[in-house]
Amino acid sequence: MAPKPPRSRVYVIGVGMTPFLKPNKARDYPGLGLEAGTKALLDAGINYDDVEAGYACYAFGDSTSGQRVFYQFGMTGIPIVNVNNACATGSTGLYLARQSLSLGVADVALVIGFEKMQAGRLEKAFKDRAIPQGLHAEKMFALNPNSEPGNISLFGNAGFEYIKKYDAVEDDLAEIARINHLHSAKNPYSQFRTVYTLDEIKNSQSLFGSITKLQCCPTSDGAAAAVLVSEHWLDQHPELKSKAIEIAGQSIVTDQSDTYGDSSMNLVGYNMSKRATTAALSDAHVSISQVGVCELHDCFAANELITIDALGLCEHGKAGSFVRSGNITHGGRVLVNPSGGLISKGHPLGATGLAQCAELVWQLRGWANNRLAPHTRVALQHNLGLGGAAVVSVYKRADGAENSVARDADIARLAGVGYNPATEVRQVTMEQVRSVLSRRHNNKWARVGGKDEVDLEKRLVARL
Repeated sequence: MAPKPPRSRVYVIGVGMTPFLKPNKARDYPGLGLEAGTKALLDAGINYDDVEAGYACYAFGDSTSGQRVFYQFGMTGIPIVNVNNACATGSTGLYLARQSLSLGVADVALVIGFEKMQAGRLEKAFKDRAIPQGLHAEKMFALNPNSEPGNISLFGNAGFEYIKKYDAVEDDLAEIARINHLHSAKNPYSQFRTVYTLDEIKNSQSLFGSITKLQCCPTSDGAAAAVLVSEHWLDQHPELKSKAIEIAGQSIVTDQSDTYGDSSMNLVGYNMSKRATTAALSDAHVSISQVGVCELHDCFAANELITIDALGLCEHGKAGSFVRSGNITHGGRVLVNPSGGLISKGHPLGATGLAQCAELVWQLRGWANNRLAPHTRVALQHNLGLGGAAVVSVYKRADGAENSVARDADIARLAGVGYNPATEVRQVTMEQVRSVLSRRHNNKWARVGGKDEVDLEKRLVARL
């Protein structure tokens, strides 16, 4: 095998997102993408003319929805890649951008994840062709004949298998959900910010056996974005190094034939997550013991239970007692899903990976100062797509230091939006949008003034 070419380090210098809310006809994906992208560019302190590649991440939508979003900033002729990899779509876009920048194809990339979803359970979008998860359904019914169709059975069976095999009980699922809802109360972007007791979660509507509604993620609308730059570019802009966060390690994997379908846990990515974590940690030259904060893919509390184990955050087989001992919240071994996770923050599929990135960037900068995992040097992100793909990313501060609580006054000076975006939500202003639009290649989608400004205002729709 030929040696791999040398790679540049890649850094996140800007992030931004919209609130995640229940599906609403008044909020459309162009406006969502415009808001998140504007915030990320403002955070990075750059103009769209600096962007050399765009990655649009969404699971539901027509094939050039990405161009529809990016053209609002200007038609600059850059390559725009539309990315769809199920629930791992956002992190897959980050992976592709990092690969491109690390190999010198570009120096600045903008990744925007967005989703406009239908209310209720996910349903098959195309009814004249094979179901993408059809093989998973066949394997699920072979392993668990009494299952019901749908993702809740796939993930629920995985959680029940873990409980049967290892040191876990069904109440651990409710406790995981309780902690996520507790964390979300301090995240202004979360779809749900209500704090629930353990009994309230256990006694909410039963959806599959002992799995209740409050243990499951909702359908959501929303967007998130990140600006990535090469080491060469960052060296030319040393003033940004204090808030630059390195993607120090990353891995994307899919199912392997020797484990696929041999257990309910592997059917929903336990083995994928384990392999991706090992590879990403090796790429970053760190161990799992160094991780102080983690955003993981808790589409269901059952998946968080098995993923805690798969990532190596606990001793194998001990995820239940790890949760019961308070190890996944503030003051525990590792702060898991300080954002509230998918369960409480929401899960607009294409935006989820970018929202996880934003939270970890804010954590490592010390900006998430109302929910911080202090004294942290390493953060880990896990994003799963059933069907399947697992993406694990490892983040470090560019200066190698551990994080500490940052003052809001200092954050407001550095953030580019004039306030702390980690703890406060504001909609972008027309002046802010104008400041990031292409100056060289403006067009009727991006031009601001007169009727076009009215149209732009319509795209910046009310959140509710």
